[in-house]
Amino acid sequence: MEFVKRNARAPAGFFACEAAGLQWLSTATGGVACARVIAVDEHSLTLQRLTTTAPTHSAAREFGRRLAITHDAGADGFGAAPPGWRGPGFFGPLDQPLPMAFGTEPSWGRFYAAHRLAPMAERAAARLGAATRGAVEAVIECCAAGDFDDADAPSRLHGDLWSGNVMWTPDGVVLIDPAAHGGHRETDLAMLALFGCPHLDAVLDGYQSRRALRPGWRDRIGLHQLFPLLAHVVLFGSGYAAQTHVVAVAALGG
Repeated sequence: MEFVKRNARAPAGFFACEAAGLQWLSTATGGVACARVIAVDEHSLTLQRLTTTAPTHSAAREFGRRLAITHDAGADGFGAAPPGWRGPGFFGPLDQPLPMAFGTEPSWGRFYAAHRLAPMAERAAARLGAATRGAVEAVIECCAAGDFDDADAPSRLHGDLWSGNVMWTPDGVVLIDPAAHGGHRETDLAMLALFGCPHLDAVLDGYQSRRALRPGWRDRIGLHQLFPLLAHVVLFGSGYAAQTHVVAVAALGG
């Protein structure tokens, strides 16, 4: 059976980019399964239809283990697009996707500052107070300066891994709706935590059974949540401004 996503007003390349991301993520041997692409055109994407079930502790732990494998499959650089994709990137809902730049950078901090935080902060600025804008700008400066960089190689990220894009099936988790790119592994994990994921502790336990996270990763959750929160300010309004302020200050050690 098939499931068809449609948007007659989708930006050029929107569905093809999503298909490229699903196919790239699915090539990680032993990684998390992704919805199978059946067909794609400018206005629609046809996927396999999934049968869902209730999440369990064991399925969550296996999901975490497989997610670490997907991340370890790597990418050509921080900000890298799925191989062969030359078009634009997108982030956000089907009916209102936001532009998401690709562009390989030598460090994660430079990529995150220049291609994620700065463009989205500019879009959100009118809905943020002066204190929040200042905190976000300070985070951008710290990222660009390399304050959060480490020796971890670029990971193969889903890129929009909130719980709504995690489908629990009888055969295990299947991922949908990626904004796939090369980035930092903590980004996907922080996104899972942002709006809540069933059995998140089991997911994290499974992940670290395969790949230990760098010390202090819990303190950096807000840093990685800052981009999607700014996007939510842009998409849904200033109701997300307070949370944006909290994570920006937390990223600065406040």
